[in-house]
Amino acid sequence: MAGGGAAAASALSSPWRALLQRALDANAHLRHSTYFQLATVGAGGRPANRTVVFRGFQEHSDKIQINTDARSNKIGEIRNCPFGEICWYFTDSWEQFRISGSIDAIDGSSADPAKLQNREKAWFASSVRSRLQYLGPQPGVPIIDEEQVKDVHLDPSAVPVAAFCLLVLDPEKVDYLNLKSNQRLIFTRSQKEDGSIDWMAEKVTP
Repeated sequence: MAGGGAAAASALSSPWRALLQRALDANAHLRHSTYFQLATVGAGGRPANRTVVFRGFQEHSDKIQINTDARSNKIGEIRNCPFGEICWYFTDSWEQFRISGSIDAIDGSSADPAKLQNREKAWFASSVRSRLQYLGPQPGVPIIDEEQVKDVHLDPSAVPVAAFCLLVLDPEKVDYLNLKSNQRLIFTRSQKEDGSIDWMAEKVTP
């Protein structure tokens, strides 16, 4: 997550970010609080959904980072239709965040040095155990040799492997629901003439 100053500045420009940070803090004792569902548009326009892990916000922004395997189905889905939605429910505080926006899939073939740097930061921020999964066989294919799956080794100082992909979701709309207070707010992003981002909040019926 971004540093304190950047986080505070971001929270001022994005009111939903302050609500999300409060929910993260209130549910920090629950390991599953960093897990959420990510929905994309699958083959034939059908929905595709899965549980992923929150890997923090990109520095100096509200963009949400997710690590994934470049060989997984979601990469093709995102490249075909770059829109997705997060559904994040916090069980202790009874809060739900539905965060929709465009998703950027960053693998080793990216031509943008800044994106490649963010990908490398995300790689080294992950545990070695987490990085090992990207050295295994392609996700979703039949397992032929169990021993081949187990016999995987990684140099902790090695740069990201080809299968490692960083997903960055750029929020455009946030639907917040608090079941304890029976309050629902919808935050919508707009861009000002000077290029800066503005968020409008609207209270709606739960």
